Amino acid sequence: MSDSYFPRWRQVDDSVPGTIIAPDERLSWPKNVAMGAQHVVAMFGSTVLAPLLMGFDPNVAILMSGIGTLIFFLFVGGRVPSYLGSSFAFIGGVVAVTGYAGSGPNANIGVALGAIIACGLAYTLIGVLVWFVGDRRGGGARWIEALMPPVVTGAVVAVIGLNLAPIAAKGAMGTSTFDATMAIVTMFCVGGIAVATRGMVQRLLILVGLILACVIYAICANGLGLGKPIDFSGVAAAAWVGLPTFAAPVFKAEAMGLIVPIAIILVAENLGHVKAVSAMTGRDMDRYLGRAFVGDGVATMVSGAVGGTGVTTYAENIGVMAVTRIYSSLVFVLAALIAIVLGFSPKFGALIQTIPGPVLGGMSVVVFGLIAIAGARIWVVNQVDFADNRNLIVAAVTLVLGAGDFTLKIGDFLLGGIGTATFGAIILYAVLGLLRRPARR
Repeated sequence: MSDSYFPRWRQVDDSVPGTIIAPDERLSWPKNVAMGAQHVVAMFGSTVLAPLLMGFDPNVAILMSGIGTLIFFLFVGGRVPSYLGSSFAFIGGVVAVTGYAGSGPNANIGVALGAIIACGLAYTLIGVLVWFVGDRRGGGARWIEALMPPVVTGAVVAVIGLNLAPIAAKGAMGTSTFDATMAIVTMFCVGGIAVATRGMVQRLLILVGLILACVIYAICANGLGLGKPIDFSGVAAAAWVGLPTFAAPVFKAEAMGLIVPIAIILVAENLGHVKAVSAMTGRDMDRYLGRAFVGDGVATMVSGAVGGTGVTTYAENIGVMAVTRIYSSLVFVLAALIAIVLGFSPKFGALIQTIPGPVLGGMSVVVFGLIAIAGARIWVVNQVDFADNRNLIVAAVTLVLGAGDFTLKIGDFLLGGIGTATFGAIILYAVLGLLRRPARR
């Protein structure tokens, strides 16, 4: 591996099906751009949905996801391939501190933004500690790994996908049999492309699957009148270039007290994601863990400063890497640049609104499922022993707490399923370790 801060990104021949592209390698530039576009497609469903649930401007979220990804790329020196998008971990806290009613712009968005910045700062400080306490071999990450070993991180990553499953299922079911049918068709489009094609078409299965599903939906709805037609009038009326709706933060101690603890959840997410990428690439990325935390924390602060959501490394894009076997970090630079351009385009925002709900629901089922499988992969790669009752109980409890969205109310603070599952896994693993009986000699 090069001692320089950034890799040299050697171009490789990917003409052989299934060729693995490492983080410090790259495709030809046209293929890099195509892969970047696919990662934008993979992230935008969640990146747009999260701000909508909190009353934020989706175009700001898209813009800041691109800027956040570039910030992350700079901090990790291009060594860890990852995309940063809107974090669902903030939704419960933001709704609690703003009193958001669930529709339209959030009138109290400033209070949430100040708390998001404070959370990003706490996250950054954790990252600085991990970065500088340890040596270049990842020693600073050992205390985090002791709290969150593979059985914990795998469970937390899996829980993120399982916790989002009801959102995907609800979107896939829609309001009619036609909606549910089109969601299933979307799943078959992606699955069919994944197994029946080769080369770049297979590598672009998410993007191609989405386009194919939209075409089929348009034929059935707009052409045959079987469902709600796709309405493109909003796209025609929207401007090509324009500023999204920025907002300024307001700092209130009560709000910060509720949202700052989310930093622990982000640490667990990021740790799990880095471990997942390490497992898929076969490279030890522990030495970059502190940098990854700092990059994510700084990106969250920058996003909150202008009206964006808190951000996190996206398992959706890790899922895309798992399927395509393309881990080049340059792909994420191009994805970020595409997202930045789209963030300044009201026409793109209008185009997002034209994607049929059933199609987006079907895509969500596939992508969120890939998140859950990424967690299971951590267990498999790290050979987690489920004959050990400690591991078995931790995984079992964590999955049910997260999938069931077990929510705790502590005063005015609501800790949702991902949060309770994360803290529950960490605490339960530690407590069971203390209670473990020493082996007989």
